[in-house]
Amino acid sequence: MGELSVAGHSRAAAEPVGAAADLTWPEAGERAEADAILAVAVGATEQHGPHLPLSTDTDIAAALCARLAALRPDVLVAPAIPYGASGEHAGFPGTLSIGQAALELLIVELCRSATDTFDRILLVNWHGGNLEPLRRAETLLRSESRDVRVYLPRYQGDLHAGRSETAVQLALTPNRVRLDRAEAGDVRPLAQLMPLLRGAGVRSVSANGVLGDPTGASADEGTALLDHLTTDLLDRTRLWWPAASPERTLRP
Repeated sequence: MGELSVAGHSRAAAEPVGAAADLTWPEAGERAEADAILAVAVGATEQHGPHLPLSTDTDIAAALCARLAALRPDVLVAPAIPYGASGEHAGFPGTLSIGQAALELLIVELCRSATDTFDRILLVNWHGGNLEPLRRAETLLRSESRDVRVYLPRYQGDLHAGRSETAVQLALTPNRVRLDRAEAGDVRPLAQLMPLLRGAGVRSVSANGVLGDPTGASADEGTALLDHLTTDLLDRTRLWWPAASPERTLRP
């Protein structure tokens, strides 16, 4: 995932931090007894213009989970969910959508199972189409007295496969970005595009699948955005679940 930089520190992030899949069941039980937060990246497999990989949403959500785990020792990172509700991207080869109903059911059943072991579940989302099913699942799960929270990133940037996502992917895996193919798509604001997107999908407004303008994006810009999002995610989880012990700082 390239370099992880937070609050003036950086570390190589080639190895996942706090990966739940690497544990044995007794080790997972020990982490649960220590009141671990299980962080689950919720992404998508969908077109991101002619220059970004289909895994972009999953890559960014997973990177945020790994960064949080590097800063909070009580965070354990589950395998990412690589499929979401991406129906608005139908018509572009490679898009794999499971739809809203299936995603909602997946999240509900996954979190019901996860809370057999872990008391606190954090869902880190990076795809707008997942929002409604995630919110419905969160409401249901919390009505069952399960401590499940959904994190939705907040930042100023374009909508899809534009400068923001291109910059972040350049910071994470620059070898997977085809900058020579990057070109602007529809650059209108979301308020104007939403009725069209709901009615006929991205294909109806952007032939190349881009909503924004990726040209000029840089890895430095992406690192700065990742740092902003990491700080926001850390602050949000502190509000939900104050750390029982001081956050671990990254060694330079």
